[in-house]
This record gives sequence, C-alpha cells and structure tokens, in this order.
Amino acid sequence: MKRRGWTVLLGAVLVALLTWQSLSVKVAYVALGPGPTVDTLGSVDTKTGEQRIITAAPEYSTESTGELQLVTVRVYDEVELARAIFYWLSDEYAVVPRDLIYPEDQTDEQIAQQQTEQWTQSQSSAETAALRVLGQPVRVVVTQITPGSAAEGVLAAGDVITAVDGTPVISAGDLAGQISAEPPGTERELTFTRGGKTEKAKVTPGDGGQGSAFLGVSLEQQQDNPFDVKINTESLDIGGPSAGLMFALGIIDRVDAVDLTGGINIAGTGEIDDDGVVGPIGGVAEKVIAAKDNGATVFLTPEANCPAAKGNVPDGLTLVKVGTLDEALNALAALRDGKQPPLC
Repeated sequence: MKRRGWTVLLGAVLVALLTWQSLSVKVAYVALGPGPTVDTLGSVDTKTGEQRIITAAPEYSTESTGELQLVTVRVYDEVELARAIFYWLSDEYAVVPRDLIYPEDQTDEQIAQQQTEQWTQSQSSAETAALRVLGQPVRVVVTQITPGSAAEGVLAAGDVITAVDGTPVISAGDLAGQISAEPPGTERELTFTRGGKTEKAKVTPGDGGQGSAFLGVSLEQQQDNPFDVKINTESLDIGGPSAGLMFALGIIDRVDAVDLTGGINIAGTGEIDDDGVVGPIGGVAEKVIAAKDNGATVFLTPEANCPAAKGNVPDGLTLVKVGTLDEALNALAALRDGKQPPLC
C-alpha cells in the first residue's frame, strides 16, 4: 500500500477511535422514560406471600372489576453521549440536566430521604381525603395556645374548631388558609366544640409575619378509621408524592360498594393534599406512555399537567382533567354511565 493509502487508513482509524471515545463520555444529563405501573387495587409480593396494596376490614372490603394504576417515571443516570442522543431522538424519553433531578447541593442520601418522606406523606393525605369522602370528617383539635396571641383566653387545649365566620373547617390546612385570607387585625368568628358543647367566640388575629394573620394555636388532626384501611407499600420501590390521587381512589374503591372503575383499566397521577386538592407532578409526558403500554384507556390528569400530557398522549388513551378528588370521582361516575367527563 502506498504511503498515501496508509495515511488515509490511519486517519480513518483515529477518527473512529475518537468518535467512539467521545460517544462513550458520560454527560451531565439524565433521561426520563416510562416506568412501571402498579394497580392500587392489586397485590404485591412480600416475604410472607401476596398482599393487597390497599386493605380494609373484611366486613367492609369489596372487589373491583377494573384497575386503578399509579404510574411512575424511570430515571436513567450516568448516560453516555451516544445514549443521550438516542433518548433525545426518541418520542418516549426526555433528556434533562442532571441537577434538575439530583441537585448539586444535596447528597444522594438526602434526595432519597426526601423522596421517601413525600411518598409517606402522599399516602397519609390520600387516606385523610378518602376517609372524608367515606363519611369520616377530620377534627381540627387545639393542642396548645401561644401566649399573648389572639387565641389566648378564647380557645383551650382540646377544643375542636369547626368553622370560621360560618364556613366549615375541614382540615388544619384549611383553617390556616381561612385565617390568612383576611389581613391581620380583622375580627373573625370561630365556632368550636368544648366538652361536647358548641360555642362561638370573636377573635382578632395578629400579624404572624409578612403580613399574614396569625391565630396562635398548635393543632392536631384526628379522624376515625372504622374501616381499618391500610396502604401496604413496603415492597414497592417507589418514591415521591405523585401517587396520592390513585391511592385515595383505591381506598374509596376498596370500601365503597360502588365499583369506581366500571371494569375499565384506569391510570392516573397527581399529588393530593388533606383537603383533596390534586396538584401537578413531573414526568407526565412519560407517564401517559407507561399507562398506555400497560393497557390503560383512561388517564386521570392534574389540570395543570394537561398541556404537557396532550403533547405526548398516545392513540387510544383518553386524558381526563381533574383538580380535586371529588372531580375525579365525578369523572369516573360519568365514565361508568357512558357519558363524557371533562377532558384535557
């Protein structure tokens, strides 16, 4: 081979090696893709055998003919450039800067702990919201009074606050919201029970800081659970707050005689608070794909997530818009009756 030929061959080999090396370099991005789904009405494998994810006392427990799936996002970390390009070109994945998922000011342990705490809180709020729908109201109980506050001399530990200016109080967060809805110095009327007797009193909340009205009480939420509802998730390797809505619906379906699914495979997502308000979550574009891949035909979508979900929805999946637990229940009722629920 002539010298020129050897030079061309050597150059080609060097280019190939450099290309291969550059494509193998890890980039500061992660890929988000469709993750596994879990039927909240189904079972999971445990060390002692199969166990229902949501259980209730036998005298209350009912069966469903459909599914209520929570959906997840799978995170692909330590991505090489070649794989990042593949994910970027795919309609099923999103490529985002790594520090959006793993902030640099937090350790992996801190992030994992935060995910676990959100996962636990989502189940607690789901139970609170679901039990209220099942006829078990939340009692907002005063546990302590701040000296010098508006509540001193008016309320006492053990009082159950039931209304502000005639508007029912349904949770501790709801009470705080009602009090802060008016500026400090505004007189308010509290309705509460003490020793089983209903009483009313006027208070004038002061400034708790940043112009927010401050009543001056520490509170505890109490709620009866006669159905002995439990959420068993020890075997699920999942974190974050986004399963709250589906857990709440799963609890109601487990106890209520009505089959919420009507035999339909329903998936959904959304954070939920104690008042039943459904909040937006991340990764909805990947979650709708996961739902479709696992046989769902309906996807309950937080209202704020509708634009992103619509931009990635696969054929055959209906996006139902929800903003509260009550709206989700009404949407499922419409589906069972053959009617169209609110859509994204």
